[in-house]
Amino acid sequence: MEFRRIPGLPPYVFTIIDGLKLQARRDGKDIVDLGFGNPDIPSPQIAVEKLAEAAHNSRNHRYSSSRGIPKLREAIADRYTAQYGVKLDPSTNVIATIGAKEGFSHLMWVLLQPGDAALVPSPSYPIHIWGPYFAGADARQVTIGSSGTDYVDAVMDAWEYGWPKPRVVVLCFPHNPTTTTVSKGDLQRLVDWARPRDVVLVHDFAYADVWFDGVRPPSILECEGALDCAVELYSMTKSFSMAGWRMAFLLGNAEVVAALAKLKSYLDYGSFQPVQIAATVTLNEASEYPAEVNAIYETRRNALCDGLNRIGWEVERPKGTMFLWAPIPAQFRSEGSIAFATRLVQECDVAVSPGVGFGPDGDGHVRFALIENEHRIGQAVRQIKRGVPGLG
Repeated sequence: MEFRRIPGLPPYVFTIIDGLKLQARRDGKDIVDLGFGNPDIPSPQIAVEKLAEAAHNSRNHRYSSSRGIPKLREAIADRYTAQYGVKLDPSTNVIATIGAKEGFSHLMWVLLQPGDAALVPSPSYPIHIWGPYFAGADARQVTIGSSGTDYVDAVMDAWEYGWPKPRVVVLCFPHNPTTTTVSKGDLQRLVDWARPRDVVLVHDFAYADVWFDGVRPPSILECEGALDCAVELYSMTKSFSMAGWRMAFLLGNAEVVAALAKLKSYLDYGSFQPVQIAATVTLNEASEYPAEVNAIYETRRNALCDGLNRIGWEVERPKGTMFLWAPIPAQFRSEGSIAFATRLVQECDVAVSPGVGFGPDGDGHVRFALIENEHRIGQAVRQIKRGVPGLG
């Protein structure tokens, strides 16, 4: 049987490490899993209680709204006002999505078609590359660099010298996987550049609330004129540790929001209404929970970075995200990230993500996810010290 889009997808390299991890556990080994960015911190108790309460009401068992119930859209608009000083109309500037991946993928269907192009970061969270591809468009990878300034400058150059002119620029700050951050000034430069060129800026703001050392990530919607050309994806996955709930939002330009709403009206009826009700109450009544989650990630970041530096694996503390983007130690860099990640599983009983899974520019790194407690992170560091020659 012939398929149209699936054959173009490369092998998902993370499955290699997953297979090794599974086999090691079958062999009785205790693997410290710092690979998949799947939060282990519980969701807010109020979310769980409200979900259970709403699920017992049979009126909530019917189809919901693909745009998200009004009070949910009001709640996220209120959060943006409180956090960023941004005024959004819940009826025109906000739509709920079934997770940020769903929102991003369907947004690419709205914005792109065959023959179009998008500029995306490299390395990149995989859906940022493959979302445009699923829409039949070209995803042109732009090196993220060591700062948001580097990426903004590179995007402008890539647009200037590319043909056809890209219609979409994808952003993600703090960036997954590299943890690179951006200043509001650089986002403003990009907004000022995009407006006269009819370019849509799509900012995946998944790590809006995961930041350290006083480096608060700016929303692109804070920028003057952003509502003319920009949309932003905000997720409750990391901020509120609600990964399995699949609750996110697209916010910003009213025309883009309306276009996504029209497409989604053909595709879904929104999240299960009790989930939407629980998310609404959580946004309104547990607004400080992201700070509690963030404090946990910060202690884990410190434990991992301090531990690796102590054993001779030199890494820098990330300013945001729940990840560490670690350069492979020099003596192993030539073997590539898959081989080195395999070594960590087989010799150290520690699982990480190979950098090449985020694109060719990532092959000199591995990504650690801060999804184990400090004790387990300390265990991982000790096992790496014992299992990797030349460290310690």
